[in-house]
Amino acid sequence: MYRLDRQAFTINTFESASHQRAYWLSKPARERLSAAWELTCRAWNLNVEEEHLLDRNHFSIRRREDYAPKHL
Repeated sequence: MYRLDRQAFTINTFESASHQRAYWLSKPARERLSAAWELTCRAWNLNVEEEHLLDRNHFSIRRREDYAPKHL
């Protein structure tokens, strides 16, 4: 079982959190998405540089008309 490393986190003040928000909003959307993707990869232990494809054994594409309710 994994444990939370309490040394890895710090408690922020509202002022500090506001500066963090302002910092990230000053960055272009592309850079913010890149940072979010890197955090996601770290959380799931994935390689950031690798391309991750959708596993078609678990997901498939269906046409919406095939599953929409029939109107009278």
